[in-house]
This record gives sequence, structure tokens and C-alpha cells, in this order.
Amino acid sequence: MCGIIGINSSKPVSATIINSLKKLEYRGYDSAGIATLYDGSINEIKSEGRVDNLEKSSLVKNMEGTVGIGHVRWATHGLPNSINAHPHSSQNVSVVHNGIIENSTLLKKFLVGKGHKFKSQTDTEVIVHLITENLKTENIVDSIKKTLKSLHGSFALGIIFKDEPDLIVGARRGSPLAVGYGPNENYLGSDSYALKSMTNKITYLNDGEFCIIKKDHVEFFSEDGTKINKKVLELSSEEEKYDKGDFKHFMAKEIEEQPITLKNGIKEYIDTSNNDINIHNFPWKINEISSVTLIGCGTAYHSCLMAKYWFEELTSLDVNIDIASEFRYRKNRFKKDTLYVFVSQSGETADTYAALDLCIKNNMKTCAVVNVIESSIARDSEFVLPIHCGTEIGVASTKAFLGQILILYILALKLGSLKKDIEKKTFIEKINDLKELPKLIEKTLSLDNKIQAVSSTFNEAKGSMFLGRGFSFPIALEGALKLKELSYIHAEGYPAGEMKHGPLALIEEGMPVVVLAPRDDYYKKTISNMQEVIARGAKVLLITNKSKDEIVSENIWETIEVETTNEDLFPFLLTIPLQKLAYYSALKKGFDIDKPRNLAKSVTVE
Repeated sequence: MCGIIGINSSKPVSATIINSLKKLEYRGYDSAGIATLYDGSINEIKSEGRVDNLEKSSLVKNMEGTVGIGHVRWATHGLPNSINAHPHSSQNVSVVHNGIIENSTLLKKFLVGKGHKFKSQTDTEVIVHLITENLKTENIVDSIKKTLKSLHGSFALGIIFKDEPDLIVGARRGSPLAVGYGPNENYLGSDSYALKSMTNKITYLNDGEFCIIKKDHVEFFSEDGTKINKKVLELSSEEEKYDKGDFKHFMAKEIEEQPITLKNGIKEYIDTSNNDINIHNFPWKINEISSVTLIGCGTAYHSCLMAKYWFEELTSLDVNIDIASEFRYRKNRFKKDTLYVFVSQSGETADTYAALDLCIKNNMKTCAVVNVIESSIARDSEFVLPIHCGTEIGVASTKAFLGQILILYILALKLGSLKKDIEKKTFIEKINDLKELPKLIEKTLSLDNKIQAVSSTFNEAKGSMFLGRGFSFPIALEGALKLKELSYIHAEGYPAGEMKHGPLALIEEGMPVVVLAPRDDYYKKTISNMQEVIARGAKVLLITNKSKDEIVSENIWETIEVETTNEDLFPFLLTIPLQKLAYYSALKKGFDIDKPRNLAKSVTVE
């Protein structure tokens, strides 16, 4: 989940590395560091916390060197401090690393026996000493081959050498890594986003590959050290400029951008003139698919859970969902007629990519729903459905979640239509409702005042519950997750009908409980469940939709009413108040909303 940058240039690189690290902070912000080669030595500077702390150092401002590597860290092994920050260096080698070395304890024991002394608590430092040891008897290529063969686990590496002042080595297994090309300089980075400000010419390393980067050319090698040729991809030359504008936080801006996200998705996939869905080049015949398995992590998993309800409602397909980190370790019985759909904002989520890789190795049908079309998951899937939500900086996903569920809903509609599980009239009605959705989201976004008022009660409580049934249940899970991520308050999402089977014991006087009860087929049952928690002293925040009918319940603490649409689309509207509730709770606590503690935007470790 860490971020890597490397630059080999004809001019000083430290300032450019710092700027690139700022772009990579979505991958981690526990600590940061930089190392350059200058005057026959490795110069290393590290700091705890954000890149801003590193940039303030007078040593960095005066740092010389035309070859350098940098790193932002999300801590795995060892505390998030300057000692454990990357790069890690010996007298001869400096390394930045994204991933986890699973056999680091055994390797460290071996290296200590060889006389090596360790300074940090990290698994990464074994790589430094292993390369240093191998260089005693091997050349650069052979020492890298031998080192990589000894490492178990996942890694993306950037390596510089005191005695090889004109090169950087990059290597990949599991964690993503890209090479960029510029005039009289070349680059190494965790992804194209960090490199795009410098170049639009990119090559991605595949698993097991490594490269030697010089300022005027790059050589690529397979795992056994054989030289290989790689394609150079040309990305859009326009660098996307994304700032907070008049908003206090990126998350606030991204919540407000959700009507645009939906408009972009609808414009891309809905043929408004013919009332049809444009999913072009679908690589399989519909009779080749009898089931769908949806796979994701975190918020993306909630998108999958939401889609399960839609697929069951709109198609005759069998539907399964899986948390990616569980899927890859279970004894899966792969079936040729199953479509495996992988959902990820970044397209680099390590567990999701590993699940995809397992499906590829078993020759399964694979489809990616991602925001970053240059990502590993997008590149390796047979079919890609981009969500078109634009850059999302806030670690707690908002507009990407709405983008994901929009595309999954459209996919369910399309497959239901192709299988003739939906009548043509119903299909057209649902498409017409979709066209109106961005306007309804805009109206729902205006519910600020009441949400701000109730957020204080959640901050004062030791915990909270989010309840929903049917289409509302996955949104309850997502609402609880958002409150946890941003406000560090214990929150639990639960099926409302299951409260009486255990969790009701948690309800006590004054406990805030969010009940999602749009006027759908589950409404009366949910209201009945709500009454059960009110009877135990809970303060219920009811989120429903506008209606002429009165709410058939008493003693509700507060009610928020969203707009009205068809039942399929209620989840989109219910999501908005929950995002704002989490945002205002964190704002009143004074927490870092865009970068919550212990988290990172792109989870590239297991």
C-alpha cells in the first residue's frame, strides 16, 4: 500500500521526487523518505508523517543528485516512524519497497549470521542486506535474480547502488510497478498517476519481471534474467488537474460531484435515443453465462452485495458474492459458465487482483469494474467497464461507490434484457428512471442542515447501529463503514430483521440507530423492527423517502426524507445522507477527513 518513485535524469531530481510523492500519498502517509546518489555516496533523508514534513527539511532542499528514489509508507512491519521509513540503505544499496516479505524472519536470521546489522523493525531491510551480500559474488543482474528468488511474498522495488551511479533497478511480484519515459530521463513509479505529470509514455512490469533504468534507455528482464521487449503505452497527454476548489476537503467536493459521476456513467452506457444500454464488445454469448460471481473488498464489496440484489431481481442468473481475501484461499469450484466480476476503485487492490489472477489461471470469464483503466485489474481482465467518476482523492470512497453501483446496475439490466428476463416495457421504464437519477441526487445533496445537527449525537455515543432490509441492507453496511473510517466511532451495519437474534442486546438508552426504510416492499417490516429498538431506548434517525403517507410509528428522534424514485434506485439516494453524516461527524471532531488514520486509498498488500 506504499508508494514508490524513482528518477534517473541529467538534472537534480529531489524536488521532482518530492512532488511525485505528494501524488502518491493516497497509498500511504505514515512516513516518507528520499535517497539520491551524489559524490560517490547514498544520501538518505526520512521523516515521520506526511511528505510535507519531509519537504520542510533543509537537507532535502539542498539535496544533490541526478539519480534518486522516494517512498511514502503505509506501515506493515514496525511502527510508523523515521527509523522504519523507507528508503532503507546499507553503505552500498538503498531500497524502497511496496508489499510484504513473508520469509523476512528467516532471511534476517541468515543475514545476521553473515555479520549484517539491522537498524529497523521492517521486513524491507532484509532486501537491502540480501542484495549487499549477493553483490559480493555476483554482478548487478545476477545479484537481483538471486535476491528475488530468495524473497517470498509480494513486492514492488526501487533500488539504487553506490557503485552503479547511472542506474535504478525496478522489480515486481504482486505489487504494481510502472516505467515512464522522458527526454534525457526515465522514471519508475507505483502507477501512472504519479508519472503522468512527467510523461505519458508508460510500460507496466508483469509479475516476476525486473528492469534496469538508465537516463537514456531501459532494459527489461524476465524472472530468469533473460532480456525481453516490452510495449510502450501512450496515455492521454492531458494531466488531470484536480484540487479542492472552494471546498474544505476533497471528500466534501467528491460527495457534491456525485451527480456528475452519474451523468458521466449514464452518458457512457445509456443510448438515450433508443432507450437501450451500450455495452459494446461484450466478449461472450449470453447463453454461455448462467451465473455471476461478484468480488471486491471494503466499499467495493458493499457494491457487490448491492449488485447481488439487482442481479437476482432483474435476471435469472445465479449470483454469488465474495470478499476477495477469502475467495483466493477457499477451495473454489470454477465453472465455465460463470462470469467473474472484479470491483475496485484503484484497480490495484492486492486481494482483488490475486482473485482475478486465480480466475485467469483457471481460464474463467473475467470482467473488471474499475475507475483507473490503466490499472492492473483493468489490463488483465478480459472485459472492462470503467466507472468514469474521475480522480477520487479522499481515502473514504464516495463518488466511486456510486459509480460502481451504477455500472453494476446497468450491467444487471443489460444481462436481464439479453436473457429476456425483463419485459421490454419494464426495461425502458427503468432506463427512463435512470436518466432522472442525477437530478434526484442533486436535490438529496441539499439535506445538509439536519444532518449536521444530528451528527453531534453520534460523536457523543460509544457506538451506533445502521439497519436496513433488502436493497437498503448493503447501504446500511456502507454507512457504518463510512462512520468508522472517518470518525473512529464503532458502528455496525445489520439486517434490520436480524436485530432480535442477538444485536438487540447492544441497544441501550440514548444509543443512535440509523434506520433505512424507504417505502418499498420491506417498509412495514422495517418500521416494525425500528419499533423494537425504540422500545429499548434507542434514538432513531429514520431515513426514508418523501411520501403523502404518514410514517406509522411514534417516538422517532429525527427523520430525513430523500427524493422518490423506483425501488431499484433508492440505494443511490439513501447513500447521500450517510456519507454526509460521516463527514460532519469527523469535521466536528477535527479529524483528518481526507486521510483517516491507519488507512490508505489503494490497498496493495494482503
